[in-house]
Amino acid sequence: MERRELFNSFTSSFTNKREVKESIIRPPYYAELEAFSLCVECEDKKCAAVCDEDIIIIMDDGTPKLDLTTPTGCTFCDECAEVCVADVLQIDKMRNIDALIEIDILKCLSWNQTMCFSCKEPCIDNAIDFLGMFRPTINQDRCTSCGFCVYRCPTNAITIKGIA
Repeated sequence: MERRELFNSFTSSFTNKREVKESIIRPPYYAELEAFSLCVECEDKKCAAVCDEDIIIIMDDGTPKLDLTTPTGCTFCDECAEVCVADVLQIDKMRNIDALIEIDILKCLSWNQTMCFSCKEPCIDNAIDFLGMFRPTINQDRCTSCGFCVYRCPTNAITIKGIA
Protein backbone atom coordinates (compact mmCIF):
# COMPACT_ATOMS: atom_id res chain seq x y z
CA MET A 1 0.00 0.00 0.00
CA GLU A 2 1.33 3.40 -0.97
CA ARG A 3 1.35 6.33 1.40
CA ARG A 4 -1.40 8.13 -0.53
CA GLU A 5 -3.68 5.09 -0.33
CA LEU A 6 -3.08 4.84 3.40
CA PHE A 7 -3.99 8.50 3.94
CA ASN A 8 -7.08 8.21 1.74
CA SER A 9 -8.27 5.21 3.72
CA PHE A 10 -8.13 7.27 6.93
CA THR A 11 -9.93 10.28 5.53
CA SER A 12 -12.58 8.36 3.61
CA SER A 13 -14.45 7.62 6.83
CA PHE A 14 -14.89 11.35 7.44
CA THR A 15 -16.31 12.22 4.06
CA ASN A 16 -19.75 11.46 2.76
CA LYS A 17 -20.14 10.04 -0.71
CA ARG A 18 -23.28 12.08 -1.51
CA GLU A 19 -22.80 14.86 -4.01
CA VAL A 20 -22.61 18.17 -2.17
CA LYS A 21 -23.20 21.57 -3.68
CA GLU A 22 -24.06 24.99 -2.39
CA SER A 23 -27.82 25.19 -2.53
CA ILE A 24 -30.87 26.52 -0.79
CA ILE A 25 -32.05 24.41 2.13
CA ARG A 26 -35.83 24.08 1.99
CA PRO A 27 -38.35 23.19 4.72
CA PRO A 28 -38.67 19.38 4.97
CA TYR A 29 -42.27 18.98 3.77
CA TYR A 30 -42.17 18.98 -0.02
CA ALA A 31 -42.42 16.38 -2.77
CA GLU A 32 -40.81 18.28 -5.65
CA LEU A 33 -38.38 21.20 -5.58
CA GLU A 34 -40.15 22.70 -8.59
CA ALA A 35 -43.27 23.20 -6.44
CA PHE A 36 -41.57 26.10 -4.65
CA SER A 37 -42.25 28.23 -7.73
CA LEU A 38 -45.86 28.39 -6.46
CA CYS A 39 -44.64 30.22 -3.35
CA VAL A 40 -44.02 33.33 -5.40
CA GLU A 41 -47.79 33.88 -5.66
CA CYS A 42 -48.36 33.44 -1.93
CA GLU A 43 -48.99 36.82 -0.34
CA ASP A 44 -49.23 35.82 3.32
CA LYS A 45 -45.94 33.90 3.71
CA LYS A 46 -47.50 32.20 6.73
CA CYS A 47 -44.89 29.44 6.75
CA ALA A 48 -42.26 31.91 7.99
CA ALA A 49 -44.63 33.62 10.41
CA VAL A 50 -45.69 30.42 12.22
CA CYS A 51 -42.17 29.02 12.64
CA ASP A 52 -41.55 29.11 16.40
CA GLU A 53 -37.83 28.60 15.81
CA ASP A 54 -37.61 31.55 13.37
CA ILE A 55 -35.55 29.54 10.90
CA ILE A 56 -37.75 30.02 7.82
CA ILE A 57 -36.68 33.01 5.78
CA ILE A 58 -38.49 34.30 2.71
CA MET A 59 -35.94 34.98 -0.01
CA ASP A 60 -36.10 37.81 -2.53
CA ASP A 61 -37.81 35.52 -5.04
CA GLY A 62 -40.64 34.86 -2.54
CA THR A 63 -39.69 31.27 -1.71
CA PRO A 64 -38.89 29.92 1.77
CA LYS A 65 -35.52 28.62 2.87
CA LEU A 66 -34.16 27.41 6.18
CA ASP A 67 -31.50 29.34 8.06
CA LEU A 68 -29.85 26.66 10.19
CA THR A 69 -27.10 28.92 11.50
CA THR A 70 -29.35 30.31 14.24
CA PRO A 71 -29.32 29.23 17.91
CA THR A 72 -32.19 26.84 17.17
CA GLY A 73 -33.02 24.30 14.47
CA CYS A 74 -35.96 22.54 12.86
CA THR A 75 -38.16 20.61 15.30
CA PHE A 76 -40.29 19.10 12.52
CA CYS A 77 -43.34 20.58 14.24
CA ASP A 78 -45.47 20.55 11.04
CA GLU A 79 -46.67 24.16 11.55
CA CYS A 80 -45.26 25.46 8.25
CA ALA A 81 -46.94 22.64 6.32
CA GLU A 82 -50.26 23.13 8.08
CA VAL A 83 -50.54 26.78 7.01
CA CYS A 84 -49.29 26.39 3.42
CA VAL A 85 -52.24 27.41 1.24
CA ALA A 86 -50.51 26.45 -2.03
CA ASP A 87 -49.85 22.89 -0.81
CA VAL A 88 -46.16 23.26 -1.56
CA LEU A 89 -45.47 22.09 1.98
CA GLN A 90 -47.50 19.04 3.01
CA ILE A 91 -47.34 17.10 6.26
CA ASP A 92 -47.51 13.73 4.51
CA LYS A 93 -44.41 14.67 2.47
CA MET A 94 -42.21 15.14 5.56
CA ARG A 95 -38.62 14.08 5.01
CA ASN A 96 -35.16 14.68 6.41
CA ILE A 97 -33.81 18.09 5.56
CA ASP A 98 -31.82 17.92 2.32
CA ALA A 99 -28.53 18.98 3.84
CA LEU A 100 -25.29 17.43 4.94
CA ILE A 101 -23.81 18.20 8.34
CA GLU A 102 -20.07 17.70 8.73
CA ILE A 103 -17.47 18.17 11.46
CA ASP A 104 -14.14 19.75 10.55
CA ILE A 105 -11.74 17.70 12.65
CA LEU A 106 -9.08 20.39 12.49
CA LYS A 107 -11.37 22.94 14.18
CA CYS A 108 -13.19 20.57 16.54
CA LEU A 109 -12.11 20.85 20.19
CA SER A 110 -12.81 17.19 20.90
CA TRP A 111 -10.76 16.06 17.94
CA ASN A 112 -7.94 18.15 19.43
CA GLN A 113 -8.03 16.51 22.88
CA THR A 114 -10.28 19.01 24.66
CA MET A 115 -13.47 17.59 26.14
CA CYS A 116 -16.42 19.25 24.50
CA PHE A 117 -19.94 17.94 24.01
CA SER A 118 -21.48 21.17 22.71
CA CYS A 119 -22.74 19.47 19.57
CA LYS A 120 -23.99 16.26 21.19
CA GLU A 121 -26.13 17.86 23.90
CA PRO A 122 -28.61 19.69 21.61
CA CYS A 123 -28.83 16.83 19.08
CA ILE A 124 -32.47 15.72 19.19
CA ASP A 125 -31.73 12.67 17.02
CA ASN A 126 -28.79 11.34 19.05
CA ALA A 127 -26.87 11.37 15.77
CA ILE A 128 -23.46 12.41 17.07
CA ASP A 129 -21.29 9.51 18.15
CA PHE A 130 -18.11 9.88 20.17
CA LEU A 131 -15.21 7.47 20.31
CA GLY A 132 -14.75 7.52 24.07
CA MET A 133 -14.60 11.13 25.21
CA PHE A 134 -13.20 12.44 21.94
CA ARG A 135 -13.60 12.25 18.18
CA PRO A 136 -17.25 13.03 17.42
CA THR A 137 -18.71 11.89 14.11
CA ILE A 138 -22.10 12.47 12.54
CA ASN A 139 -24.10 9.26 12.17
CA GLN A 140 -25.71 9.98 8.80
CA ASP A 141 -28.26 7.19 9.31
CA ARG A 142 -29.77 9.00 12.30
CA CYS A 143 -29.07 12.64 11.37
CA THR A 144 -32.10 14.57 10.08
CA SER A 145 -29.97 17.71 9.45
CA CYS A 146 -32.15 19.68 11.87
CA GLY A 147 -29.30 22.11 12.53
CA PHE A 148 -29.39 22.27 16.33
CA CYS A 149 -25.69 21.35 16.56
CA VAL A 150 -24.38 23.92 14.04
CA TYR A 151 -24.71 27.10 16.09
CA ARG A 152 -23.72 25.42 19.36
CA CYS A 153 -20.18 24.55 18.24
CA PRO A 154 -17.84 27.08 19.93
CA THR A 155 -15.22 26.79 17.16
CA ASN A 156 -17.55 26.72 14.12
CA ALA A 157 -16.30 23.22 13.29
CA ILE A 158 -19.75 22.06 12.19
CA THR A 159 -20.94 23.02 8.74
CA ILE A 160 -24.19 22.42 6.92
CA LYS A 161 -24.51 22.31 3.16
CA GLY A 162 -27.44 21.67 0.87
CA ILE A 163 -27.20 18.44 -1.12
CA ALA A 164 -28.12 17.75 -4.71
